[in-house]
Amino acid sequence: MNYFEYRFFVKPANPVVNEVLPTILGEIGFESFTEDETGLTGYLPEKKVDESVLQRTMPSSLFGSAISCTINLINDQDWNQEWETHQFQPIVIGNDCVIHSSAHSIHTSATWNITIDPKMAFGTGYHETTCMMIQALLKADVRGKSFLDMGCGTAVLAILAAMKGATPVLAIDTDEWACRNAVSNTGLNHTETVQVLTGDATLLSGRQPFDFIFANIHRNILLADMPAYVSVMHTGSELFLSGFYEKDIPAMCEKAESLGLKYVCSSTKNDWVALQFKQL
Repeated sequence: MNYFEYRFFVKPANPVVNEVLPTILGEIGFESFTEDETGLTGYLPEKKVDESVLQRTMPSSLFGSAISCTINLINDQDWNQEWETHQFQPIVIGNDCVIHSSAHSIHTSATWNITIDPKMAFGTGYHETTCMMIQALLKADVRGKSFLDMGCGTAVLAILAAMKGATPVLAIDTDEWACRNAVSNTGLNHTETVQVLTGDATLLSGRQPFDFIFANIHRNILLADMPAYVSVMHTGSELFLSGFYEKDIPAMCEKAESLGLKYVCSSTKNDWVALQFKQL
């Protein structure tokens, strides 16, 4: 899948703009972002490009800073070189987890050392939603428990779950390229027991229940697919959802509770939210 790279220049530099702009752009389909001293870069799948929406949404200024933009089409086969150009730097989450590319030799005392070569797949740990889901997974006791990673992207959550002893582990994404990347990353981390499938929530039909389900996807997809998740949950199963904003919490909770799930807790980061529910 091809992506458009949008390079946003913020003058004068303003860290607040760098925090707010991804929230605005995430609403219209932008995925991963990188940040530097001049602004930030965002990636939009070619299939999601709608010029009229882009023109209405993209601000020319925020918080007193002017925002200009250059656009470049990136073919999927060029992503590795592009990511190396932007220097995917190691991500440290607390004292427990470090995520880095195979280009970096990491010497750390972190408990979980994960190698991710992201190609064009979403989910390296940079984005707020991925970070919050990783933090939730780090706290969860998944040893010996079945685990589902919906919208797996790079499969970082599935890989971490497998490292922590979850079994079996299933990762699903609708994007074939993301799934190829996910398989590659499971190999890099010696977690080949993770099963990766290309498809959507219909793949859950007839499956045995999972103890843990993590779904980091767009709000509307989560609302539509939540019944499918509940169909593969049993008493005590836990569901973690992210990929939406604080304003979406009422709709997400209402849907979950209508399906018999109990709200447990939430976390927020720059207006992004992660919610935890449990099957009673």
